[in-house]
Amino acid sequence: MRTLLNVIWLVFGGFWLAIGYAVFGLVACLFIVTIPFGVASLRMARYALWPFGSAVVAKPGAGAGSVIGNAVWFVVAGVWLAVAHVLTALAQGVTIVGIPVALANLKMIPVTCFPFGKDIVPRSMLAPGQRPLHSF
Repeated sequence: MRTLLNVIWLVFGGFWLAIGYAVFGLVACLFIVTIPFGVASLRMARYALWPFGSAVVAKPGAGAGSVIGNAVWFVVAGVWLAVAHVLTALAQGVTIVGIPVALANLKMIPVTCFPFGKDIVPRSMLAPGQRPLHSF
């Protein structure tokens, strides 16, 4: 089922979202100071390409650097990427088949706006009893 949802996701918007994340990530990696933002964006590109079967968990040991990184990210990229997710979800939600992926698209917005201090892991890697912040 996850594979089917991932294929539907990829065809109906996931590919374009992943390209958006990847382009921002590559641009951010051009400058030394913004490399952490580029790495976060490229990590999100992989997640936006094939999200079903993944989970977002809190990264242990994330501290003040994550808070500052999230604040800068939100202003520079998070808002614009969240708008892209909303627009894509609206387009996906027009059809009955697209409603599940539209809802998944909206679930990605919190990690899109604040990616620092979070890890994206396969659901099979979750420890017993570990609750993800968000999963598909």
